[in-house]
Amino acid sequence: FSDILIKRGIKVDRPTPINFNQNISTPDWKAETMFGCMPPRDVLLTVGNEILEATMSYRCRWFEYLCYRPLLKNYYDSDPNMRHESAPKPRLTDEDYRKDYLSDKIGIQKRLEWTEKKFFVTTEEEPLFDAADILRFGKDLVVQHGFTTNLKGIDWIKRHFKNHRVHSVNFPGDPYPIHIDATFTPIKEGIIINNPQRRLPPQQRKLFEDNGWKIIDSAQPAHNSPPALCYSSVWLSMNVLVLDPKTVCVEKSEVYQAEQLDKLGMEVIPVDLRDAYAFGGGLHCCTADVYREGDLKDYFPKQ
Repeated sequence: FSDILIKRGIKVDRPTPINFNQNISTPDWKAETMFGCMPPRDVLLTVGNEILEATMSYRCRWFEYLCYRPLLKNYYDSDPNMRHESAPKPRLTDEDYRKDYLSDKIGIQKRLEWTEKKFFVTTEEEPLFDAADILRFGKDLVVQHGFTTNLKGIDWIKRHFKNHRVHSVNFPGDPYPIHIDATFTPIKEGIIINNPQRRLPPQQRKLFEDNGWKIIDSAQPAHNSPPALCYSSVWLSMNVLVLDPKTVCVEKSEVYQAEQLDKLGMEVIPVDLRDAYAFGGGLHCCTADVYREGDLKDYFPKQ
């Protein structure tokens, strides 16, 4: 995948892994191991000339930001306009989580009811958000309220990015709402593909429809189950990476998603990544764009 991007003139930087198998702790908790650093999309959010480190909401991911500090230091040293910001690190005490929320005794129907009521595993004890819950549309940020981002986290984002309009969304059809990029994916100006099992509620579609955006059902996944050891759903099929308004990277085996995007006028680049899903996600997850050419645009002037 990296070679494909490099051949297209894209500069690829890599994080510096730490020993993820070691025990970690803070004064409030202990964990036996860490997660890894395959999905930088979860940790880093680039808005304008700023790269923001998210709070993160899993204890096993509390120290993950360290993998990116060498890169961020280099960006900061080489670009006088670059801003390196870090959201307040949460304590992640037991008060941040609802006890037994993830019990196997709770069925899918109950979980769907909870999602519709916006009753999630994380509480409102302190601001929490993962960067992969945030979509950037020029002057607007669309943020999923779910397991990994709470309302206090969204409020913190609003206060921090004062020059941007921040919109909270949720998807009642998702019993485990973790990150937005296998649910709601902008492809190019005016077109978003939406997971047909997790449709954006009608009352939340107004922002997009009033500004001429089409929200269409994404194609069905090519697989009935995720690969071995992968904790994500089969809907990583729509976890695509848009390189520019005419070019998109799609996992090689996801032929239906590739066909749909081809019909939407995109050049589709197939990428063999399915065997890496177990490390943290798909093509969008495993990348975090830190510099793109273009101007700041208002995609939603009617608000």
